[in-house]
Amino acid sequence: MAKKALIAMSGGVDSSVAAYLATQMGYESTGITLKLFDNDNACESEEKSCCTSQDIKDAQSVCDRLGIPYYVYNFKDSFKENVISRFISAYENGRTPNPCIDCNRYIKFEKLVARAEELDYDCVITGHYSIVEYDKGADRYLLRKSVDLTKDQSYVLYSLSQRKLSKTMLPLGGLTKEYVREIAEKQNFINARKHDSQDICFIPDGDYAKFIEQYTGKTYPNGNFVDENGAILGEHKGIIRYTVGQRKGLGLALPQPMYVKEKNLAENKVILCTNDRLFSKELYATDINLIAYDRIDKPIKIKARVRYNQSEQPALVEQIDENTLHIVFDEPQRAISKGQAVVLYDGEYVIGGGTIV
Repeated sequence: MAKKALIAMSGGVDSSVAAYLATQMGYESTGITLKLFDNDNACESEEKSCCTSQDIKDAQSVCDRLGIPYYVYNFKDSFKENVISRFISAYENGRTPNPCIDCNRYIKFEKLVARAEELDYDCVITGHYSIVEYDKGADRYLLRKSVDLTKDQSYVLYSLSQRKLSKTMLPLGGLTKEYVREIAEKQNFINARKHDSQDICFIPDGDYAKFIEQYTGKTYPNGNFVDENGAILGEHKGIIRYTVGQRKGLGLALPQPMYVKEKNLAENKVILCTNDRLFSKELYATDINLIAYDRIDKPIKIKARVRYNQSEQPALVEQIDENTLHIVFDEPQRAISKGQAVVLYDGEYVIGGGTIV
């Protein structure tokens, strides 16, 4: 009997080719789109967004060409609770969120793996650019970087548990993006040259503050920009509008470039500093997930990333309790931000990661 796979389909080229490859591997496949957010009126252009009616039509078109069933699952309530609410709470509490990681952790893989188990499917397949491997000697599933490092998404998948990894197949991990597009063109997929979605799916115009104000119905009062000594430098337009390391958009005329260092929520102040004052060598992270080990028993040398588009940096990591990592970098890192993920690597493999606190 053929193995059965649920294919997570966004309407984009990557998940479409993943579905095609699943059928080529002999899987009895079913295409699934997760309806997470009503995005049809979210922006003037749909090129940068997802979750639109056109995305659903594109996914349906691909499934029709492949001759596989296609369904849309409504997970909007779960998305609101686990992604949008977390995103807003982070900004309100002075952190910098990463909603793509929350979406993968709490929605895409959690919900799809649970549904696959309920319906007796063997695996979930997505169009992510990473590789899942099974290490017989360690009896563990491992997460590895994509062959196409320009598209590698291992950073946003660090939170996958052994259970989720055991049920996940990522067939694009060994391919380049251009080759994926070539496959789609040969199959005459309607989305073969469709633009990749960008930014945050529920804020395609990139105006986070406007979205938060409209969504919550709240206003966030003006306050003071201050330097590290407390001297007032000007007035900010609401504390949710600023993130650590930001320079543009401050609206200040200062004698030297100044950047956001931190936010004082109690006093509604945004603290600015010069670029050299943004660097630090260590961080703590909680809410951790380890892939390569059950626990880090002693300090080990690794490489780590503190943001998605950063290259890995040498560091020493120590697990100081069940849910906390202490990481000391060899060299100071710029603008380490509370709320972002730190992801640890051993060569091509993800060790694990956590949320910077």
